[in-house]
Amino acid sequence: MSDPFDDIPFGDDEPPRPEPAQGSIAARAMAARRQQAPSYLEGLNPEQRRAVETTEGPVLVLAGAGTGKTRVLTTRIAHILSLGLAFPSQILAVTFTNKAAREMKERIGVLVGEAIEGMPWLGTFHSIGVKILRRHAELAGLRSDFTILDTDDQVRLVKQVIQAEGLDDKRWTPRSFAHMIDGWKNKGWGPRDIPEGDARAFGEGRGRELFAAYQDRLKTLNACDFGDLLCHPIRLLRDNPDVLAEYHRKFRYILVDEYQDTNTAQYMWLRLLAQRPASKDAGLAEAPAPYVSGSASPAEGGARDRAPDDFSSAPAEAGSRSERPAVSANRAAEGGGPAPQGAERPVSVNICCVGDDDQSIYGWRGAEVDNILRFEKDFPGATVIRLERNYRSTQHILGAASHLIAHNEGRLGKTLFTEAADPDHAKVQVHAAWDSDEEARAIGEEIEALQRNGHDLDDMAILVRASFQMREFEDRFIRMGIEYRIIGGPRFYERMEIRDAMAYLRVVAQPADDLAFERIVNTPKRGLGDASVRLVHDHARARGIPMLEAARDIVATEEMKPKPRAALRELVESFDRWRERMDRTPHPELAETILDESGYTAMWQNDRSAEAPGRLENLKELVRAMEEFESLRAFLEHVSLVMDAEQKEHLDAVNIMTLHAAKGLEFGTVFLPGWEEGLFPHQRSLDEGGRSGLEEERRLAYVGLTRAKTNCHIWFTSNRRIHGMWQGTLPSRFLDELPAAHCDVAEPTGVGGGYGSYGASRFDRADPFSSDRPSPGWQRARANRTDATARNWGSRSGVGVERIGYGEADSGYGAGRKSVKGRVIEGELVAKSVADTPSEFAVGDRVFHLKFGNGNVVAVDGNKLTVAFDKAGEKRVLDGFVERV
Repeated sequence: MSDPFDDIPFGDDEPPRPEPAQGSIAARAMAARRQQAPSYLEGLNPEQRRAVETTEGPVLVLAGAGTGKTRVLTTRIAHILSLGLAFPSQILAVTFTNKAAREMKERIGVLVGEAIEGMPWLGTFHSIGVKILRRHAELAGLRSDFTILDTDDQVRLVKQVIQAEGLDDKRWTPRSFAHMIDGWKNKGWGPRDIPEGDARAFGEGRGRELFAAYQDRLKTLNACDFGDLLCHPIRLLRDNPDVLAEYHRKFRYILVDEYQDTNTAQYMWLRLLAQRPASKDAGLAEAPAPYVSGSASPAEGGARDRAPDDFSSAPAEAGSRSERPAVSANRAAEGGGPAPQGAERPVSVNICCVGDDDQSIYGWRGAEVDNILRFEKDFPGATVIRLERNYRSTQHILGAASHLIAHNEGRLGKTLFTEAADPDHAKVQVHAAWDSDEEARAIGEEIEALQRNGHDLDDMAILVRASFQMREFEDRFIRMGIEYRIIGGPRFYERMEIRDAMAYLRVVAQPADDLAFERIVNTPKRGLGDASVRLVHDHARARGIPMLEAARDIVATEEMKPKPRAALRELVESFDRWRERMDRTPHPELAETILDESGYTAMWQNDRSAEAPGRLENLKELVRAMEEFESLRAFLEHVSLVMDAEQKEHLDAVNIMTLHAAKGLEFGTVFLPGWEEGLFPHQRSLDEGGRSGLEEERRLAYVGLTRAKTNCHIWFTSNRRIHGMWQGTLPSRFLDELPAAHCDVAEPTGVGGGYGSYGASRFDRADPFSSDRPSPGWQRARANRTDATARNWGSRSGVGVERIGYGEADSGYGAGRKSVKGRVIEGELVAKSVADTPSEFAVGDRVFHLKFGNGNVVAVDGNKLTVAFDKAGEKRVLDGFVERV
């Protein structure tokens, strides 16, 4: 079978571009065209145009939120192509998501037309890593038809490795070790590179051995996980200078989007391609310790005395490899060790990195903000261009975001501004609520009001810090009849029936895929129990062959009982038949045949459960989805790299997602609930990251604010239900870092209840029905009001109720506001957070709370009671909110 990448031009094999004869009509027309500014430069502001036209040397574009960075990146590529500085196939353009890659291709296609079809090196880090690895798979000990494992398959393989070592997979869970492996590979570490502490933290001190066994199993399966798609190319480029030199000649321009989100492995991959020796004898570019033979181990603090493994091998030099000097860990941490002796300093290629250090929010998955902060050190003489002119948000939103992020120390610095300032634009609104139920209700009512005024639900978003916050809004919106979508929910390719069907297709395309074979060997039921599968598995491990090949051997012997042997023989023959038809049958038709002949479709047709019809529809959709791809392998690779959620995409619905998922999106109105200490900033980030963790949380707040175009609402509560338990909360420290000039404390016109000094209570009004709430229930209450209801509104059994005040200090946006702590309602002081006199309640008293119901007082601290409620459990409340029963 031909290599699918054979049609990609490589090296300097581009055909020479013919030049028209001097003085000819064509030459004069081309000269006239050059004198006229290209149309794609129209509309660019001065900073954007400078970023586009600075084509030579290293360039760092610091692009703030909403400053048009995608336009700059695509226009820069169009400019390079238009000037003839490089062929399309000589440009390496790297993005982080497949969606961004598709958008970039579409935009460049609009600017330069058909040239985009010749840009095979525009894609994500992983998709380009696949291309490189398939070209040179043998250098990584693989075949070019290797399988890419998804997370589920990776966890299953780790489980096998743990069990093979005789460890308890309940105590040492496969998923946690798979997460550790992913973190190590994000740093570019192989088994011999991981620190001793990390190695001993899992599997009774056998983490290093388990990692090595996992890598060996991957090679036996002819498979890679996602980390290998970068680590293997790094190794083969470093170990094979001739291959690296080919890519140096190949890529004349390198462009990187979202550079602030690169991890260590991605950073090293880019530096290998972007830094090159000044001469053939100069050796390779500098590299941090994990990639240098003899470098100091993070655990050992000195040079290793053993051979490097797959990921840490040093490249072959012009002379002997052993002549390469060791690199200290300190030098490595600063961005790389020295070049080999006698080498000149590496020469930088034309690399342009676009990013925003203020939006680096993925440290939890390995991203290193230091990569963008040290760009000028990595590439001396780099041009730094700041894009600060914002085209998305209002002046108040930008002012609040810029003032907040200025509290971070680890940043290069920029200040966003807009030329569309309007004094009538709303300031950032800060709301307080008693609890998360009230928060969800108030936001729902505000969304209803906006929708009635013509605001599309699609243009509204609720951005939460933690996914558990979503449930309150889901429950509320279901009751209110508001359409919503959860971004980041269950995905099509993660459904059971789709995974099963994909496993069949994977075995046909790559017979050595044992994980896929194990998944469907007895699905549907064929009479192949655990004992039969174990026999095949053990035979495969003993001989070092794939399980399908082992099954072929076993069915030719008497080792298995007749009935399971016949079923296994039929399955092996089926896979042989399907694989033989793969090259001469359209892959959608082949997939349909496989599902039918395997009995998988019939299994669901005979299933009488309520889910069966939907599963059959999903299988049909899978076959339809394959029609867009040229081959079965192309489809399988697409599924491995892309798993986009597809829920309610064409429905006008409110978007609910985490702040991390909102990166790169924008909405007319944004709601930011949950700005409370411990939740935002998140306590885990503070505990694990210290100051750097706090700064990343602040960057996350900055991202949330800058998603809004015209309206931004921040909410915090005094009580929040976390994992089923009500907890008292304090306002986030980020609220005190917001500027008073750009923020307003929202008056509670749509919901009831002030919150301390941050807003007036509805009890302050002489007429409690004077507000104009949009909800139908409130309108009915106003229509049916009487003098009695007006007098008693906010009271129960003659006892007034007030919300708790938080703090008296004037700070941030609340400066100058009068405290409402200890207010008098109907002539009676009903609730204070600090007691002046002992509580009238005693231990053992039976009390009633409006929210928690009946309970017994078990402790008294001033005016604070600890009550064991009958249904809500033990809670701490103020005595002003309970009464004896």
